[in-house]
Amino acid sequence: MKMTFRWYGKDDPISLEYIKQIPGMKGIVSAIYDIPVGEVWPLEKIKALKSEVEAAGLELSVIESVPVHEDIKLGKPTREQYIENYCQTLRHLGQAGIKVVCYNFMPVFDWTRSQLDYRLPDGSTALIYDENDIAKMDPLKGELSLPGWDSSYTKEDLAELFADYKQIDEEKLWENLGYFINKVIPVAETEDILMAIHPDDPPWGIFGLPRIITNKANLERFIALHPSKHNGLTMCSGSLGSDKNNNFPEMLAYFGKKGRVHFVHARNVKLVGNKSFQESAHLSETGSIDMYRVIKALHEFGYTGPIRPDHGRMIWGETGKPGYGLYDRALGATYLNGLYEAITKDNVE
Repeated sequence: MKMTFRWYGKDDPISLEYIKQIPGMKGIVSAIYDIPVGEVWPLEKIKALKSEVEAAGLELSVIESVPVHEDIKLGKPTREQYIENYCQTLRHLGQAGIKVVCYNFMPVFDWTRSQLDYRLPDGSTALIYDENDIAKMDPLKGELSLPGWDSSYTKEDLAELFADYKQIDEEKLWENLGYFINKVIPVAETEDILMAIHPDDPPWGIFGLPRIITNKANLERFIALHPSKHNGLTMCSGSLGSDKNNNFPEMLAYFGKKGRVHFVHARNVKLVGNKSFQESAHLSETGSIDMYRVIKALHEFGYTGPIRPDHGRMIWGETGKPGYGLYDRALGATYLNGLYEAITKDNVE
């Protein structure tokens, strides 16, 4: 496996210089952040990002993400132009030598949490999802705003989107996802780009909106949408692992053996209710996911692709983008690399 780190570009308070100093760090996961959703990413911007990363002695390993326009998810007539724009962006990424693209198909909202600075017993702060708090919130009233969401939406935009999605149930969303996949994957094959859909986070419907990339059966249904190996998965332990019914290490091994795991997000979560969880340190004993089994599964199916330590706590007085501080993610990276080294050597000696 290849250790990578999420970097938000020049505006990220965590520099490439600092990331490079994390032991075992090989690559960067980033994107072009100043292009509106649905527009084509200019080739020169992609090349400039890649050059900047390489100048720091790292590799631009994954683009996370190329956002999917809502009109595609809704199946509107305008999706044709947005899909063509998406395909053209993939062509530019291919020309620049990018090999993995992470994306998601979550309606309206990306990852969702109820609190960004919940204080854990050790004094650190973390992201949490409390189902009771979420049930009381109405995003149309501006009661919740998170870094993972598209902040360009006005209240009026959100109201219109919610009205549009009243016509979209899970089966219709599957139909629209299949349409998108069958347009995009042939381009990804031509450009030799591995497409890696990210599971829904959390993996259940929120605010009345459907979510479908949620469990083993649905991941199986997803990869059946197109037989190409380029139609693959981002396996996120924190997203899928937040549902007590998902056995993440088993799912990882299953889809890994099918050759459909193209990217891995590794974080731990502590399940504290039916649909409530707290993000924790990466260490197995601090959460509900056995990270040893996760890394062991990667080793057993010979995974050589990118992995990144996902959301971290805020520790040692650090402030910044919730979930994306330096210190705890750096600890996570070294912990994951340590597990991998131990498992590798145990299987050689």
